[in-house]
Amino acid sequence: CRQLFRSPSMPSSVIRPILKRIDRPHDRDTPVKNKRRKSVAGTLGEEAAAEPGSGGGEEIENLLANDHRELIGDFSKAGPWECCVLPLPKSSSFSIPFLGDKLPPQMVAVLTGQFSSLIESCVIVDCRYPYEYEGGHIKGAVNLPLERDVEEFLLKKPIVPFDASKRVIVIFHCEFSSERGPRMCRFVREKDRACNEYPNLHYPELYVLKGGYREFFPQYQSHCEPQDYRPMHHEDFKEDLRKFRLKSR
Repeated sequence: CRQLFRSPSMPSSVIRPILKRIDRPHDRDTPVKNKRRKSVAGTLGEEAAAEPGSGGGEEIENLLANDHRELIGDFSKAGPWECCVLPLPKSSSFSIPFLGDKLPPQMVAVLTGQFSSLIESCVIVDCRYPYEYEGGHIKGAVNLPLERDVEEFLLKKPIVPFDASKRVIVIFHCEFSSERGPRMCRFVREKDRACNEYPNLHYPELYVLKGGYREFFPQYQSHCEPQDYRPMHHEDFKEDLRKFRLKSR
């Protein structure tokens, strides 16, 4: 079986999945460049005001209106969970699927290779601050708490599968997946839109882990390292919290 994840040797270092990457095109003056949405670094309330990937023409709108499958971001096909009975719940503010409502949860299904016939690799992006990540994280997750970090890791040289019939998916989470994880997910989607001609995307399949690490850890400690949980508001890390909040602004 193909191994999907690799654990970072040091929490502060970023270990890239060993996958083929493509160089970004030099000419990015696409028709949608002038239709970019403004920065997504705001609050969740601001996220609810606009949905990513607007536009695309009457033909695409008609396609979506008449197709009730869980289409991925570039509308090329249904998502990898179409074989499941229950539909994926979606955020009320933007159409990014949340993982975790089915039994067995989709996250564990990916970790244990149950979708290896569809997915070549999954990148788990832990958006928590480094002291939280060091206190316990999902095996193989990369710690990317800042927008510049995730842009460098995912978009400078986008990851593509060696096998064109398989997919690269990205799963974001934070402590509760209520703010940092969804915000970073949306940031990547909008940056991805900005450097591609609509509806093409480097990463058409983005997901958010419902409930975040807080809900995942108690049930699946064997998939975490170290097997522990350090909350953001830990008494011993107040100064670290202050510093990283300033960096995140």
